[in-house]
Amino acid sequence: MDRQYHKGSWQSERSFSRAVATRGGRTIWLAGHGGFAGAGGKTFGNDFAGQTRQAFANLGETLAMAGGSLKDIVTMTVFINDARHGNDFVEIRKEFFPDGNYPGSALITCAGFAHPQMMVEIQGVAVVED
Repeated sequence: MDRQYHKGSWQSERSFSRAVATRGGRTIWLAGHGGFAGAGGKTFGNDFAGQTRQAFANLGETLAMAGGSLKDIVTMTVFINDARHGNDFVEIRKEFFPDGNYPGSALITCAGFAHPQMMVEIQGVAVVED
């Protein structure tokens, strides 16, 4: 499978690519994943960083079940409930894509989620080898 990351000048600082082009592979459409609770039911309360890292861990688990990993995400839509967490999200996302090959992305502030404790939800599309 071929994958090309079209990076912009300022987009890499914000940990996303302007576009990601793929050729071949199998597409996985990821539902929104939150992270208000972790292993054993431990909740993260108002810990935005904890919720975000758990959301990425949950995405990773889902992708593993489908034969992929986080590196296979080509685009994501991120919803946060407070715009003041935008920069925090950007820095945390860099932890999960350390090679700088970031997915395309939108970061959207919303009024709330289906679960009142949620602070972040990530939905995406991944492309994996056939």
